[in-house]
Amino acid sequence: MAEFQLNEGPLDAESKALAVKELRETEENVKNGIEKLRKLLEEDKTLYFRTDDDFLMIFLRPCKFYPESAHALMLRIAEFKQKNASLLDNLMPEDEKAAFLENNVVNVLKNRDHKRRRVLVVNAGKSWDPARVNADQMFRIFYLIHEAAILEPETQVHGVVVIMDFEGLSMKQVLGLTPSFSMRLLSFIQDAMPLRLKEVHMVKEPFLFNMVWQMFKPFVREKLKKRMFFHGSKMSSLHKHMLPSHLPKNYGGQLPEIDYTGADWYPVITKYEDHIKQMNSYGFRKDE
Repeated sequence: MAEFQLNEGPLDAESKALAVKELRETEENVKNGIEKLRKLLEEDKTLYFRTDDDFLMIFLRPCKFYPESAHALMLRIAEFKQKNASLLDNLMPEDEKAAFLENNVVNVLKNRDHKRRRVLVVNAGKSWDPARVNADQMFRIFYLIHEAAILEPETQVHGVVVIMDFEGLSMKQVLGLTPSFSMRLLSFIQDAMPLRLKEVHMVKEPFLFNMVWQMFKPFVREKLKKRMFFHGSKMSSLHKHMLPSHLPKNYGGQLPEIDYTGADWYPVITKYEDHIKQMNSYGFRKDE
């Protein structure tokens, strides 16, 4: 199978049509959105972000080209980075190299799903050893992956789907998922992630999962709740949302079983170190 790569190419006709339909991405809205957002950022003396067209598109797309909403998103991103500075300041792929290479906790499917969405798989069950990769590190891995994903126009438009795999979950993992991790992850997803999160699927979750869910539940807002689905071991239930033709055998799909891990796509992320370094510099101005 082809090795991992980010697709930074321009949108094809199908994606363009979807962008018009779902994101109001018409020529006029794009032009006005970019101009207004750039002006808002120039007038905002607290924020520091790049203001070229391609970069601004990253924030305009999830906000359907409403410049005020995109500016508010950038402000929330700056607040999130400030609040979680101890984890995120100057974070580079190299810092979590061992977590990527030696532990199969977070994986990205090589192919997109039938709706052309990027699929992130989180192995939060028996294959996760919190003693080797703690919840804070898991979050840092998520964060680095999202910084790479925002570079793909196709992902900006079609969005992402997360499969949370809880196979073999035991008390060890339940105790590893701290309340602060749950709060941080949900605040990131709901407030400070410039990607369209379309669905979150919980699969193979045993009875013990209820303890985990009780920890997350209070922080989940209505919009996200509607996008969360619990399937247990019934893959036919998952297939109502994601077609088997685009899923690996692990999830009752027709594609070969997953035989790769974060170690296989870690090299892709390292290719974008300059971009990640730049992203680290954005947020609230440092000179205040």
